[in-house]
Amino acid sequence: MTETPQAGTPKIRIRGLRKAFGAKQVLDGIDLDVAAGTSMVVIGGSGSGKSVLLKCILGLVEPDSGTIEIDGQDLACLDQPARQALRAQIGMLFQNSALFDSLPVWENVAFGLLAQHQVSRAQARTRAAEMLGQVGLGPDVGGLYPAELSGGMQKRVGLARAIAGGGRILLFDEPTTGLDPIMGAIIDGLIADCVRRLGSTALAITHDMASAARIGDRAAMLFGGRLVWQGEAAQLLDSGNPMVDQFTHGRRDGPIQMELRG
Repeated sequence: MTETPQAGTPKIRIRGLRKAFGAKQVLDGIDLDVAAGTSMVVIGGSGSGKSVLLKCILGLVEPDSGTIEIDGQDLACLDQPARQALRAQIGMLFQNSALFDSLPVWENVAFGLLAQHQVSRAQARTRAAEMLGQVGLGPDVGGLYPAELSGGMQKRVGLARAIAGGGRILLFDEPTTGLDPIMGAIIDGLIADCVRRLGSTALAITHDMASAARIGDRAAMLFGGRLVWQGEAAQLLDSGNPMVDQFTHGRRDGPIQMELRG
């Protein structure tokens, strides 16, 4: 049984999160709060641990230490049914959409609902059509297979699946990867609209600065397994932090390069 969160409790609260793979320390003491109804964007280079952070929240990767709380409840301290109930609030848009090739689009969108036996197949198809409509796709798309869709359409289907369960918490893994700038802007607009309409709490990871500015309220930068900066997303291009400034402006010289050489 889940408890009612107290006023002011972050929707997501992470403290001291650590994860290593062999000798590689990927996350090295992450502290992060995401307030209810806001969008947090975490930026960082490839291999910086951004995806591992999301996988720890989803329960796909077990942290070595630290806590992850949803609505003030430590996931590690809950029994399995309570943990599953909290994680059922989370919708995820994977980097490459991660659609099931053997299933039609509508079953991809309603996969979670069907797997949890929440609805009948007829109800699931109706729900899928509703979700597709929210991301700008017609009901006829529901009968197609992922291979018949463009990359942008696959992203939309992935977003529809993410919000199909109610979307109280939405996670986005590099939502604009593989898209041209115009389609990237369209997907970002759909993400922002869905988050606002549903009143969701969102956490996105990206190395696309335009995307970060479009979908984020707040932002943080991950480097060397640690969050080296946190602030308003609007400050990303003028943060005053040398690492953030080098990364966001794509400069060759700076403290990140010095770290790599050292």
